[in-house]
Amino acid sequence: MFTGIIEATGTIRRITGGRSLKMTIECPAILGDVKLGDSIAVDGTCLTVTHFTAETFDVDIITGTSDRTKFSAAQAGFTVNLERALMPSSRMGGHFVTGHIDKVAKVMRTFRQDNATVCHISLAPDDQPYIIDKGSIAVDGTSLTVFKLAPNYFEVQLIPETQRQTKLMQLKPGDAVHLEFDMLGKYVLKQKERV
Repeated sequence: MFTGIIEATGTIRRITGGRSLKMTIECPAILGDVKLGDSIAVDGTCLTVTHFTAETFDVDIITGTSDRTKFSAAQAGFTVNLERALMPSSRMGGHFVTGHIDKVAKVMRTFRQDNATVCHISLAPDDQPYIIDKGSIAVDGTSLTVFKLAPNYFEVQLIPETQRQTKLMQLKPGDAVHLEFDMLGKYVLKQKERV
């Protein structure tokens, strides 16, 4: 379980494989207390540490994960958002994020609005029920608020702290992003379908 509050950004140093991948990520800032088997959200995807050094950690990406994420197109040098798993004693600054990606979407437009950066992200019609105005959504693992919901996109706004702490400021039209819809909303919709 994660909060969507990004701790640091890292750099993919190596990625090998086809549909099953092995990835090495450099980010010494979060490795001080890492252990084998720890969960780290990489661009919002919950992955397990299989090896680590003082500078890097390795993760394996199985086909079920690579089929649902953008990692099959990742390359060495890519920047990724990172968050270690939530500890029971942590403050809950974002929202409940599981690290299970629902969709890969595309950035449609970015622009400045005073001190915020506004992003419009594509949304398929069948995903509309999972997003509500002023609701929460995780974009590349970052907990954000939906400011506008349109027929084919939703809008999020990046505050200055999010601009500094995440890689989201690097996004440009056409870039792929991981989406995780709000878990509580998904449960409510599932129960409604059963009634």
